[in-house]
Amino acid sequence: MGCSTFELFFYLNFSGSWFFLKLWRFHYLTWKSGYSKLNFGGFDSDCFIGLLISFADLIKVMEQLPVEVIGNILSRLGGARDVVIASATCKKWQEAYRKHLHTLSFNSNDWSVYHDLTTTRLEILITQTIFQTSGLQGLSILMDDVDEFSASTVIAWLMYTRETLRRLYYNVRTTPNVNILEICGRQKLEVLALAHNTITGVEPNFQRFPCLKSLSLSYVSISALDLSLLLTACQKIEILELVSPEIAMLDAQVTVELTSPTLKSIYVEAISLDKFILEADSIERLHLKDCALELFELVGRGTLKHFKIDDVSVIHLDIGDTVDNLEIVDVSSFTIFWPKFYQMISRSSKLKKLRLWDVVFDEDEVLDLETIGVCFPQLSHLSLSYDLKDGVLHYGLQGSANLENVAVLELGWPVISDLFSHWVEGLLKRCPNLRRLVIFGVISEIKTHEECLLLAKFTSSIVQLMRKYLHVEVQFDYE
Repeated sequence: MGCSTFELFFYLNFSGSWFFLKLWRFHYLTWKSGYSKLNFGGFDSDCFIGLLISFADLIKVMEQLPVEVIGNILSRLGGARDVVIASATCKKWQEAYRKHLHTLSFNSNDWSVYHDLTTTRLEILITQTIFQTSGLQGLSILMDDVDEFSASTVIAWLMYTRETLRRLYYNVRTTPNVNILEICGRQKLEVLALAHNTITGVEPNFQRFPCLKSLSLSYVSISALDLSLLLTACQKIEILELVSPEIAMLDAQVTVELTSPTLKSIYVEAISLDKFILEADSIERLHLKDCALELFELVGRGTLKHFKIDDVSVIHLDIGDTVDNLEIVDVSSFTIFWPKFYQMISRSSKLKKLRLWDVVFDEDEVLDLETIGVCFPQLSHLSLSYDLKDGVLHYGLQGSANLENVAVLELGWPVISDLFSHWVEGLLKRCPNLRRLVIFGVISEIKTHEECLLLAKFTSSIVQLMRKYLHVEVQFDYE
């Protein structure tokens, strides 16, 4: 059995199932209390004799493991409490904890005791745990709903680990604010995730991140200029996440301009700006969620493959000449001006998945199947959910072009009506190679008699319809 396979076996059988930790604690408590008879949930200690014997054999096996392997097993545990408990098993595991542990996590949501300790006691606990390690590559300190820490203590943690750290997940409120960029800049960080922090005075020449590939900023206060400079300082960045950032206003209009030749994926959530301009020649994934923007502009070189917008309010959306290689377009909770939107994505001949969900078309505009069939010949996954109107439905089903490659069809309704079953039938006729149909519906908790009749009529229509399409797998998902 190879080393990595053995580590995974050990983790799944002992760490992942908590058998190892619980058995250790049971053994320890039995020895410490000196009780000859213990009762656990109706099972007396006699039932555990076999387990204790197995535990003794397990200790012998563990003592034969290389300390490097033990270090990997402890690192898979991650949580600081579990690592400390497991490392107390024997001297060899203590040595692995001190010299070969590469991942450590402190998360206030994992252990309620974190909330019961005073801030000073918690600082001491974290300090002792970190300072017993050497060579940490991954450090996660996520302290939600915990009082502010002393800045000097947090700086000591970062200074002690910064030379070996590859991944830092940091959500700690301090007094005063800790300048993470100054402490961790010019080091080997590859992943940096900051939350509830303030970033000011970015100096790209000094605060460089030569190895950073992933940057996440959540609830971070930063100016538009500093955000731009920070991205410039990350010369190899590929992934950027911005969640509810507090963009400092320098004038009446808030404009963010970001430039990166290496950026491949960007996720932006809960941001309100006048202008957001992104210049990224290597961008492949763009996801906007819960944003309010007057203008969003993407400047690139046709590398975009995945474009997703969810509950976004934007007056002017321009992804320019980046659409030639689009494979996925996913739009939900969005008002579509179909002629403009179609013009924007019409050159995406490689499109494989199109999802328009809970969208609202302007006035009498509608998505027509003829256009989809002609412009997106490689389309294999189609998802549609919008308000159906009689005239609009008829127009949308006109034409003769089939969706030859569509294998998965997902359809939904915001409000059920008689038109929905006709819509389903019309779409089935245009998808000759369909393999799976999924119908999503919203059903109110308090249903009127008319709603019940509509649902019953729809169910009967679908049953009759599917007798014609026995090769199609049908699923229903109601909420």
